[in-house]
Amino acid sequence: MKIATFNINGIKARIDALPAWLDTAEPDVVLLQEIKSVDAAFPSEVFEQRGYNVHTHGQKSFNGVAILSKLPLEDVTRGLPGDDTDEQARWIEATVIGEKDAVRICGLYLPNGNPAPGPKFDYKLAWMDRLEARARVLLAEEMPFLMAGDYNIIPQAEDAAKPETWREDALFRPESRAAWRRLLNLGLTEAFRARTTGPGHYSFWDYQAGAWNRNNGIRIDHFLLSPACADMLRDCQIDKDVRAGEKPSDHVPVWVELDF
Repeated sequence: MKIATFNINGIKARIDALPAWLDTAEPDVVLLQEIKSVDAAFPSEVFEQRGYNVHTHGQKSFNGVAILSKLPLEDVTRGLPGDDTDEQARWIEATVIGEKDAVRICGLYLPNGNPAPGPKFDYKLAWMDRLEARARVLLAEEMPFLMAGDYNIIPQAEDAAKPETWREDALFRPESRAAWRRLLNLGLTEAFRARTTGPGHYSFWDYQAGAWNRNNGIRIDHFLLSPACADMLRDCQIDKDVRAGEKPSDHVPVWVELDF
C-alpha cells in the first residue's frame, strides 16, 4: 500500500497539478493539507472518477485537510481531540481496511506558530501537546497507525539548507523540536529518516527569493509510524520533481510503502 501526504496550498490553485500527480504516482491513499475549501466546494468528483473515496474537513480560505482512498475507510473522524473550542480544520483520521490488516491513518496540518514567541506559538505548542495525547491513546489501542502531514517542524539542522536563518523561527525553535522529540520518544518511527540519512532532502521551498532554483529548502512534511506500522515499512521517499511542475505547491508529496 502506498500512502502519500501532500500540502497542496489550495485545491483551486492545484486542480490540474494534483490530478496529474495522482495519475503518475498512483498512491492508494493520500492525505491532503491546506485544501483551503469548505467541504461542499471541494471538487470530489475529480478524484472519485479516479477511484478514490473522498473525505474532507474543510474551512473557508484557510487550513483544511482531506483523505483520498482507493481502499475502504471506516470510522472517519474530524478534529484533534483535547480542545472543543478549536475551530481550525487541521486533523482528520480514518481506518483503512485491507484484505489482511487495518491501519489507522491520521492526516494533520500542524500550526505554523509564527511569530514566536506569541499567541500563535502558544497555540502551536498546545496543539502538539494534544497530538502527543492522541498518540498515547492510539498506542494503547494497539492498532497499527501513522500520523502524517505538514508538521511545520524542522527536526534537525540537516533538514534545512540554511539552518542558521531558521534559528528563531517557530518551525525550528527549541520548544517545537522538543515537542517533536517527545513524540518520537513514545516509540514512533520517523519513516523518511528510517530509510535515508544525511542533509539535502527537503519537502518545501518558498515561492520567494528563488528558493527552488537555489535548492534553499526545508523538510517539514513527515510520517510518524507506530511500532506495528513501522514493521510494515518498505520505503519512504520525497517526490521532489513535482516542485518543478506547472503551478506547483510550495510543498511536494512524501510517501511511504507499507507491506499491507
